[in-house]
Amino acid sequence: MSSVRTQPLLIVEDDLALQKQLKWSLDGFESVLADDGPSALLQFRRHQPAVVTMDLGLPPDQDSVSEGFKLLEKLIEHDPGVKVIVLTGQNDQANALRAIRLGAYDFLAKPVDPDVLSLTVERAFRLYELQQENRRLQAQQSSDTVGGIITRDERMLKICRTIEKVAPSNATVLLLGESGTGKELLAQGLHDASKRKGRFVAINCAAIPENLLESELFGYEKGAFTGASKTTIGKIETANGGTLMLDEIGDLPLPLQAKLLRFLQERAIERVGGRQEIPIDVRIVGATHQDLRQLISQGSFREDLYYRLAEIVVDIPPLRQRQGDAVLLCHSFLKRFASEQRRPALTLSEDAARAIELYGWPGNVRELQNLMKRASIMAEGDRITAEDIGLPSPGAEADDEELASLDLRSVRERAERHAVVSALARSAGSIVKAAEILGVSRPTLYDLMNRLQIK
Repeated sequence: MSSVRTQPLLIVEDDLALQKQLKWSLDGFESVLADDGPSALLQFRRHQPAVVTMDLGLPPDQDSVSEGFKLLEKLIEHDPGVKVIVLTGQNDQANALRAIRLGAYDFLAKPVDPDVLSLTVERAFRLYELQQENRRLQAQQSSDTVGGIITRDERMLKICRTIEKVAPSNATVLLLGESGTGKELLAQGLHDASKRKGRFVAINCAAIPENLLESELFGYEKGAFTGASKTTIGKIETANGGTLMLDEIGDLPLPLQAKLLRFLQERAIERVGGRQEIPIDVRIVGATHQDLRQLISQGSFREDLYYRLAEIVVDIPPLRQRQGDAVLLCHSFLKRFASEQRRPALTLSEDAARAIELYGWPGNVRELQNLMKRASIMAEGDRITAEDIGLPSPGAEADDEELASLDLRSVRERAERHAVVSALARSAGSIVKAAEILGVSRPTLYDLMNRLQIK
């Protein structure tokens, strides 16, 4: 007999005699009972069972399967991972197959052999536990990535490894990328991985007026200018012992560029109105969406400052170039926002996932995050559609752009990588679901992932 688990088995059966018989047959499992759709949903929400056995003929229309299918859809929507075992009549294979298409785990014909039923339930529990463990490991892997970056894109994973290598050093890092690609998240991750004891401080050089930016960066002494009623330390001094991120550094005025260059050379500052040099130990991280080399050619950015900042340069790809990341991030944001809105049953529909894959995301991750937050608030049902996230529903035509090379081996490898990464993204990291999407077995998928070096 199976050991008792923390998550129970839900038995849905309107025939009370048969209900007792099923409970007796499955006495090795902790079980809860229901005899119709509403009571089944109530028990499901209360106990969160891992496995459900259910008859399709439920009150008030026991002679029809409509109530059973309604319940099945609601259970799957509430928890896509639940294992539902449908009990059907001997000549009811069409409805059994329909139940499988809707997401049921298995079906058994009545009268049910108690040993077969017990074995099927045991296997369902084991599969559920394996999938839960897989999700836990996936979440742990994501949290181990620098700054909690959520990605499976090869370039982004390489960037995370670069940040990890650079973190223990004092090298100045320059992050280049479009707005919303996660520059501040990477800078924070760099600071966290560095084990520096000081603070992480970020300042947006484009958001502060030029006449205030110097005192904001370097601080000022009492009486340095009208209104300076007390000595105030600046952002550089605040970050002493830690990391200072200069966001949108391409907008730094030329006079301040000269003063920043001097600080990077001397590692000491003078507050505005002060005469005393203050030694500072801080790691500088610059970030911008602009082309600094073009700004240098235009005379609006100092070349010597660029080379001081560019000891390590990290080019962050836009979201549209990160294979599989858009849908992967959607699942993560949806889980967070659904929890905030107390709508844990929210899931992403197939048309929404496809629309997300095809969209260009000019606003990158920030745009995606905002759309998912809005969808989690505004969606009418528990499944978020392309319309809910404000994207055009994709047509039947698919975009295949993989024929840049005529080498069949590289074409096949690119196609396999694209398919595997996309399936893993759509399934939110579930190996079982990804294998189902790809139409292969789990061992085959693991072999593919190892061969293609997909983590």
